Amino acid sequence: MSHTSITAILNQLQRVLLGKPHQIKLALTCILAKGHLLIEDLPGMGKTSLSQGMAQSLGLSHQRIQFTSDMLPADILGVSIFDKEQSQFVFHPGPIFKQMILADEINRASPKTQSALLEAMAEQQITVDGVTHALPSPFFVIATQNPSEQSGTFPLPESQLDRFMMRISIGYPDETAELAMLKGEDISPQQQHLPACVDPLTLIELQSQVTKVKASEALLNYILALVKGSRQLNEGYGLSPRASKALLNAAKAWAFIQGRNYLVPDDVQAVFASVAEHRLRHTSQQQGEALSQRLLASTNPIL
Repeated sequence: MSHTSITAILNQLQRVLLGKPHQIKLALTCILAKGHLLIEDLPGMGKTSLSQGMAQSLGLSHQRIQFTSDMLPADILGVSIFDKEQSQFVFHPGPIFKQMILADEINRASPKTQSALLEAMAEQQITVDGVTHALPSPFFVIATQNPSEQSGTFPLPESQLDRFMMRISIGYPDETAELAMLKGEDISPQQQHLPACVDPLTLIELQSQVTKVKASEALLNYILALVKGSRQLNEGYGLSPRASKALLNAAKAWAFIQGRNYLVPDDVQAVFASVAEHRLRHTSQQQGEALSQRLLASTNPIL
């Protein structure tokens, strides 16, 4: 049943974003590993379409939040308003109270507004006026951002980047996929509501199955070797303990999508760049890509 559901999700998303099966599989991997996803690319590449298609395919309540430079934290979290009849302040929830948040162009908002997502992403709760409010379960953030060199952007700080389990880039479509798009062969989640391939309870069960994927001690040592190698680099930032755990969970989810209940080195290598690049980079994404490729090339799994 689980493999049938995953195949249905992948097939539907591949009709939303033509010619990008690898990026779609990485995005689903992140969700199955209970992680938040960052999609970084130029405008018009299909970032929002993939995000909305993912939410609809997984049967999750979702809310698209368009980030702008004048947005305030209260616009996301909600606000307490005094109610005369009750003689007390009543909390009015913001758009963040959905199972999946589509944070569109997150780096166009100010750092203060960006930080409003930190507690929500890390603790699955928010605090307003000293009162803590639990968020729905499951809860995910899929954020899109434009390249930092574009005008009107505020680069995400390292603490915020580290909250995202994976970062993917969609890139230009090939000629065949773009021709199919011009012919109208793709489907748009904005124009038509896609059928849900699973419901939230099934998604939670799939995530539970991912955690049961077995990792040998040799595979764990391979992950530790990659992480240790990143900390010995003289440029960029080394991977944190949170990153090493994210790498393991993402590799398990990738193996699960492949239909296996055990890890092999290919699983780690398939997700490593998406987990590591945005954490390694110091000045540019190109630097993060170069460092991740160097680490993979210099670290051999001993099995």
